[in-house]
Amino acid sequence: MNLFADAVAWIFSPDRATGSLPLSEAIGTHLAFTAVSVLIAALVAVPAGWLIGHTGRGREVAVALSGAARAVPSFGLVLLLVLVFGVTHKVAASTTAFVLLAIPPILAGAYAGVEAVERRVVDGARSVGMTSGQVLRKVEVPLGLPLLIGGLRSATLQVVATVTLAGYVGSWGLGFYIVQGIQLRDFSQILGAALVIVVLAVLLDLLFALAERAVVPRGVSAGRTQEDAPVRRRRRRATAPSPT
Repeated sequence: MNLFADAVAWIFSPDRATGSLPLSEAIGTHLAFTAVSVLIAALVAVPAGWLIGHTGRGREVAVALSGAARAVPSFGLVLLLVLVFGVTHKVAASTTAFVLLAIPPILAGAYAGVEAVERRVVDGARSVGMTSGQVLRKVEVPLGLPLLIGGLRSATLQVVATVTLAGYVGSWGLGFYIVQGIQLRDFSQILGAALVIVVLAVLLDLLFALAERAVVPRGVSAGRTQEDAPVRRRRRRATAPSPT
């Protein structure tokens, strides 16, 4: 308990506003790495995922890529790319590593969202004269947005945690405090920086959860509500106390 209190005191200490790396700057850098990496990954993975989901081609490759990415050690990937790019290009190497880690979940969310659209809905759109491109833009993409947001959510949480590793190759982000704390054996600093990362992850997860609910089309959410109403009534009757 004392360690936790010391960690909280470290976070709110006036010293965090000064020094070579103020806490606010570390948080900003951490979020900047996360946002840029996820954005670049989305620019690559979202169009590819929509194309795979719409045409059905390349799905096996996407599934294999998503599965293989889970086996890649994040720390090893960061160090490998730093060696490949050179120590003078640590930012580019780290960003590339984070992008590569973010692509698979976004790709999976993009093609799964399009694939999840019911075929009778797609057939209905084609029957009214929509072209293949119109079906993708006006039917499959809007209906698949919740799963796409889910993929972005997963990628963002993975990246915001992995950006911590940047502290091992440069004096950036919240990972710097953890690496420095390990060297100094300052456990309150290590736990304090870890708590800040956890808070950032929880806030980002909450934002994406709200966005995931917001992008559900009104007609779809209304239909689900009507379909779920009988189920809820049966559950209430089943759980209601029996009369005595």
